[in-house]
Amino acid sequence: MASTVVRTFSRALQLNAKRKAITFSGVRHKATVQYATRPDLPKLAYRKVKGKSPGVVFLPGFASNMGGQKAEALEEFCKSLGHSYLRFDYTGCGSSEGALADCSVGTWKKDVLYVLDELVEGPQILVGSSMGGWLMILAAIARPERTAALVGISTAADHFVTVFNTLSIEARKAIEEEGQWVVPTKHNEEGSVTFTVDFLKEAEQHCVLQSPIPCTCPVRLIHGMKDQDIPWHISMQVAERVLSNDVDVILRKHGKHRMTEKDDIKLIVYTIDDLIDKLTTLV
Repeated sequence: MASTVVRTFSRALQLNAKRKAITFSGVRHKATVQYATRPDLPKLAYRKVKGKSPGVVFLPGFASNMGGQKAEALEEFCKSLGHSYLRFDYTGCGSSEGALADCSVGTWKKDVLYVLDELVEGPQILVGSSMGGWLMILAAIARPERTAALVGISTAADHFVTVFNTLSIEARKAIEEEGQWVVPTKHNEEGSVTFTVDFLKEAEQHCVLQSPIPCTCPVRLIHGMKDQDIPWHISMQVAERVLSNDVDVILRKHGKHRMTEKDDIKLIVYTIDDLIDKLTTLV
């Protein structure tokens, strides 16, 4: 019993020291941008840090890119621990080739699977932000052997389809006749995002909340209760539907959608840190 207490206390001291190092580290040497050439598909831009397993892969949100605060903070964190890390831009986004207007949820799912199949080694902790949280679930279903754990941040599972289906019959009919749906947003200069009817119909094929989600790895879902884009109850629905018994939902009372405040990023980093400890202890 005494030895167990000593080991537990020692581990707590190690974690505390490590977290202090993470919190106060200020020097950043970004990984170089590389481009993955794929037969008959646009090139994917990515940044990769080599290191130990399990690695961490960051999946951005809709029309976002790998240069955000969360993505960069996670690179710094993984470097500090010596674990591998990869962040990338979806087709049609950031520095990757392709046009956003030509893309679909299926397009971006293929991007994630390519990353898991060709650009990283071994099981990965998938960290998905907003739409990236939806894509991490799709990837975990398709590649369970490459998925060590899931960390969703403001997970937007089924979001486009769910919101469209809540519109009145008249509104949906008008959108279908026009062929596109213009949605107001605060997250770009234009002030709106346009979805084609074809995009919405294709997205329906990738919905995950209508049935049990066959993911058995550890799952952590972080969501802000002040999120005005994706309701936090979406994370609760994901938690209810995943088959894994190791599922935690973490709600931040004043957290917003992007989760980029200093304490938000600390929570994300600590959550991944605890998962790495859990996964490496199990090995």
